[in-house]
Amino acid sequence: MLNPYESQDAKIEDVITESALIKTFIIKPKEKMTFLTGQFIELGIRGSGEAPFTPSSSPYETERIEVTIMKAGGLTEKIHNLKKSAVIQIRGPYGKGYPIERMYGKEILIVGGGVGMAPLRSFLLTLLAQRDKFKRIILCYGSKTPQDVIYKSIFTSWMKDKNLEIYRSVDKKDSSWKETEGVVTVLLDKFSVNLNNCAAVVCGPPIMMKFATMKLLNLGHKPENIYLSMEKNMSCGLGKCGHCAIGKFYVCQDGPVFTYDQIKENHEIWD
Repeated sequence: MLNPYESQDAKIEDVITESALIKTFIIKPKEKMTFLTGQFIELGIRGSGEAPFTPSSSPYETERIEVTIMKAGGLTEKIHNLKKSAVIQIRGPYGKGYPIERMYGKEILIVGGGVGMAPLRSFLLTLLAQRDKFKRIILCYGSKTPQDVIYKSIFTSWMKDKNLEIYRSVDKKDSSWKETEGVVTVLLDKFSVNLNNCAAVVCGPPIMMKFATMKLLNLGHKPENIYLSMEKNMSCGLGKCGHCAIGKFYVCQDGPVFTYDQIKENHEIWD
């Protein structure tokens, strides 16, 4: 078993440009690293630090891990500048993932925004690998503009899949966009679900997650059936530094996946 405190080398096998600020890195760790969908890893450059990211690939792919990263600071900019064959540092996985078995037999509603689609892609690939165990799979995805939509080619394939219901929106459309215009929550008015047998999974920027959660609650979804992927200021990944505390929870240890019912009393969750 790998030392949880120690990183290992991983080779970048490919880099996919998703949008102006987002790239997907396909990496192969020196030693095989398996993860559960929803868990996270620490990824970094030796001498430049590290940061937490949730893999976007299927956990059933055990030789390689895909990580989708938005350029948002010094470290992520350095990672974005890396090319094929470069070596990066990886450690983990950490935290608790999505409780897939608890969702068997249910309708699954996925609500994602921006780069929040990255961990949801891993989650969706996990569902599709076991599609006969779920009543229904619905995906709602929102972006700022058509140019900001990630996984464009993958969406083309997903939209042909009869096992998926997909709704997409952009905040501001152009002549190329033939789907919905508006924030992602408007998509939740386009269909109905069995509220007594539905698990809703939400991931995206904090403000999007807040309003998506409020909308789901207003529609009648139960707090215990709303799953949130929180990545609040995680640093060490090991529950030692305390940066990611939400009330009595450490996101890196007790999450990053929580039900809204678990953390709803903590007002700082959307900060």
